[in-house]
Amino acid sequence: MKALLSAAFAATALTAMPVLADKAAVLDTYANIAEAGYGDSLSTAKTLQTAVDALIATPSAEALQAAKTAWLAARVPYQQTEVYRFGNAIVDEWEGKVNAWPLDEGLIDYVGEAYGGPTDENELAVLNVIANPSFKLSGADVDATEITPEFLESTLHEADENEANVATGYHAIEFLLWGQDANGFEHGAGNRSWTDYAMGEVCTNQNCDRRAAYLKAATDLLVSDMEWMTAQWAEGGAARGAVMGDEAAGITAMLTGMGSLSYGETGGERMKLGLMLHDPEEEHDCFSDNTHNSHFYDGVGIRNIYLGEYTRVDGSTISGASLASLVEAADAGVNAELVANLNASVITLGKIKTAAEAGFSYDQMLAPGSKAGEKLITDGVNALVTQTRSIERATSVLGLDKIGVEGSDSLDNPKAVFE
Repeated sequence: MKALLSAAFAATALTAMPVLADKAAVLDTYANIAEAGYGDSLSTAKTLQTAVDALIATPSAEALQAAKTAWLAARVPYQQTEVYRFGNAIVDEWEGKVNAWPLDEGLIDYVGEAYGGPTDENELAVLNVIANPSFKLSGADVDATEITPEFLESTLHEADENEANVATGYHAIEFLLWGQDANGFEHGAGNRSWTDYAMGEVCTNQNCDRRAAYLKAATDLLVSDMEWMTAQWAEGGAARGAVMGDEAAGITAMLTGMGSLSYGETGGERMKLGLMLHDPEEEHDCFSDNTHNSHFYDGVGIRNIYLGEYTRVDGSTISGASLASLVEAADAGVNAELVANLNASVITLGKIKTAAEAGFSYDQMLAPGSKAGEKLITDGVNALVTQTRSIERATSVLGLDKIGVEGSDSLDNPKAVFE
């Protein structure tokens, strides 16, 4: 991870552009980076799977920590692929299985009393399927005796058609590894004990066998989901075929992904909204206190797409014809502005990351009255908004239709947040 981080920061100094490219070559680079990024997400998910299997086989504090470390490492390449969501329907329709948030974790396992009970918005908010091998869903009896990937995917995930019922993906696994973060605005992540996976009298919080079954099922499903998406971007894959089949639509998808992840998703829903609400539950990786890395690598991923370069987890590089070269040919000034703004946003998000790693965690930044935290997050939001405007100008100089950038009430209509 250190090598990847060093490479990511080193790239902030990039100013030289590659040789001017045609659109087909640019789209080929885009697809190659996707295949590599999802391939890295797959390999790190497999490492996580191995660590989870070891935890279940021989529970210990060391085995739990190894699984946590593997989860954190798996987030690095995956976050850099999020830029592919918007504009690529095949990714956006799939993404909810692997990275949906926030989640009502009481659906999955035990929670503290402060969590509350069922609500009008979600009757299953404290279902605790790990403790209940049978339950009712929409009036029908559900047999949850066996917790399998198929059960999680087809029955429990988004049960009752409620998006808060997240039963699969990174954040369900994160909760099962860390547990709830009960620290509020204080420093510290979730503190689940390894004994939650122990058997016999050592088992804490009951149902350790079912908790282990859930963790294994969710992790196995993540691996299979990553296998599927990696294949979609390989030669002959549906996602690669879609972007290569229509050059104008493919370039538009690239810019749409960059703009939407910059503006409405990261800048708005993941950063500005949490700051407005002063709510540590609005952290993207709230159980592990890894939100600073999620924001940072989203920023790196956006820049990867524009510059046509991605550093893999093994240190090798995927590079080729870039979107930057197309914009350079159309308007050198717009290209220089966008490159500068992309670099600035990565640097600014890097400051959040550096502060968090020095002990000033993201939930502390969200605390009411935290001037230093408010400045760090606001600077990050502003940098992302600024680069979005440059992305829109790049779209215009390329002669493409205006992109549909994802919005957020937190940025577009702040009063609505409190209505």
